[in-house]
Amino acid sequence: MKNTTYLLHTLTQQDIPALIALSGSVGWDYDEAELRTVLSAGSMFGHKDEDEQLVSCSAILCYDDQLASIGMVIVHDSCRGYGLGRELMQACMSFVSKETTIMLISTPAGKPLYEGLGFTTAEPLHKCLRDHFSPPAIPSMNADYPVILPMQQEDVAAIIELDGQAVGSKRSLFVQARMKQAASSLVAKDAAGKTVGFGFSIQGPVNLIIGPLVAPDSATAIRIFCHLTQGHTGKLRVDVPNGQGAFLHFLEQNGFTKVSEPPVMVANANQLPQRNGTYYGIAAQIFG
Repeated sequence: MKNTTYLLHTLTQQDIPALIALSGSVGWDYDEAELRTVLSAGSMFGHKDEDEQLVSCSAILCYDDQLASIGMVIVHDSCRGYGLGRELMQACMSFVSKETTIMLISTPAGKPLYEGLGFTTAEPLHKCLRDHFSPPAIPSMNADYPVILPMQQEDVAAIIELDGQAVGSKRSLFVQARMKQAASSLVAKDAAGKTVGFGFSIQGPVNLIIGPLVAPDSATAIRIFCHLTQGHTGKLRVDVPNGQGAFLHFLEQNGFTKVSEPPVMVANANQLPQRNGTYYGIAAQIFG
């Protein structure tokens, strides 16, 4: 690409083909379905050159209760060194108030930029991968409760509430968009019929991605996970929040490899919003 003037734009669904190409240029596997979810639940920015070619992008997802997540910060190799990454981040950060906690999950290359903009590390995330997964037998529980069932539209309100308690903010638009995108969506219900957990699986171009996965305990999380992966023999990915040792041990015993521990970083706050310990698998790094 030639040196030129790069102008910042608000991106729309018409930019999805260019976003897929740009993400592929750095080895990321965003597809149309994922980007439609991002755009339906958040806002995206990007620089274009004088030929209207997209050379950068970023996204911010604004949730219901003073929490936002930044992700998909990409600058094409040929355009680095011009301050485009900083301008993308500033566009995202200025999109919300200074009272809003902003979170992101950093790459090693991006961490110095984020630290320079005031982000600090809150905790690690555990990225786990497995090739050719064969799910183990679904473990039984006392009286077989909670029972795992297909998600229905009437479950959405309870799922949004559970997700909000797990993440520290309700994510109404995102949860509904993710439900439409999901290859499989399940709920866990107790003996009284109350929804106590849920999980989604998303078939990406490379991996079947498990998340968000929310459960009252590790045993229920494992049962939801096994149901979501039943019959799948290809590649799998689950990104596990810090503090879920029993679930990580289950993954390790079943052939998953922890390939990295990217830092979860925050700005406008010293820590993540209060969570209740029920978050076992994030949706994707862009969503937090």
